[in-house]
Amino acid sequence: MVSIRAKNNWTNWHHKFHKQFIHDKKFIPKSANLLVAVSGGQDSMAMMTLINDIKNQHDWKINIWHGDHQWHKDSSHFAKALEYHCCKNGIPFYSDIANKELIASEEKARNWRYEKLCNRVDKLLIEESELSNWYILTGHTSTDNTETFLLNLTRGSSYKGLAGIQKKRLLNNTYKLIRPLLIFSREDTSSLCENMEIPCWEDPTNLDLSIKRNLIRHKVLPHLDEIYPGYTQRINQFVSKMNNFSNEQEDLCQLALEACKNKNGIKRQILNNLGLEARSTILHTFIKEKCIKQISSQNLENISIDISTRNNGQINLPNGLKIIWNKDTIRLET
Repeated sequence: MVSIRAKNNWTNWHHKFHKQFIHDKKFIPKSANLLVAVSGGQDSMAMMTLINDIKNQHDWKINIWHGDHQWHKDSSHFAKALEYHCCKNGIPFYSDIANKELIASEEKARNWRYEKLCNRVDKLLIEESELSNWYILTGHTSTDNTETFLLNLTRGSSYKGLAGIQKKRLLNNTYKLIRPLLIFSREDTSSLCENMEIPCWEDPTNLDLSIKRNLIRHKVLPHLDEIYPGYTQRINQFVSKMNNFSNEQEDLCQLALEACKNKNGIKRQILNNLGLEARSTILHTFIKEKCIKQISSQNLENISIDISTRNNGQINLPNGLKIIWNKDTIRLET
């Protein structure tokens, strides 16, 4: 996309970004309070700029949060530079500093960020109780979606894992997590930042090839682009279809679960009349009602087989939960 920069700084990027909120008024509704996670890299800086530029049209109040992972020697300098940029533009800025020893993996760092984002909204609700309707925003792009798809595919993920990064979901079953930048690629955000002269502070650890996502980004994707130009768009179209399929499966599974239930739990005989895949999916939905932690597809299949072949038994699940069954009923207990 070639961006045309108008005198008022309204570009084609602004138009495309703005249009998604016009078409889906529930995506981020009017008068919402936004906590925008900004790393300082091109994606999150592009998102912050777009959000700030259109906020008055939607009566949004925006706040910026930055997580300093302390993974490189300039991280504190980057955080200060970002804080100054926000201050100059009149945007409230908050940050947290991590203990880098405790967030040594991608997963731990991600969990830390989400925990701190939720904690910040908790504090903002206390400080300004009249401000409700909070949304947390992250700057994931369609390129991130492609990387996630390839990583999950090589891990042998189920169809749900191949549904990619969700456009919106609940964070900790409390706050709405929104990813409004999925309509753009990393090439788009690079062009936007260059076109609008937006400052960026790229984390040098993004070049660390010991991190699997970086290896995919720097070694695999360029070769795919040589072989199949435009592959990212096609993968994202497939991911969108898988996401729709996943949502459909969840709705149908919920109906099936209700048909299997009684006041004590699940009717074992009805469940056992189904195929292994259907039993595993229904059990996953049943367990997910009380267990936040994800259970692998293989473990779900093993549980399903045990329940179908043994008239009595129990299996320990995460978070101190147990699945217990007899010849008639399957139930969950803490």
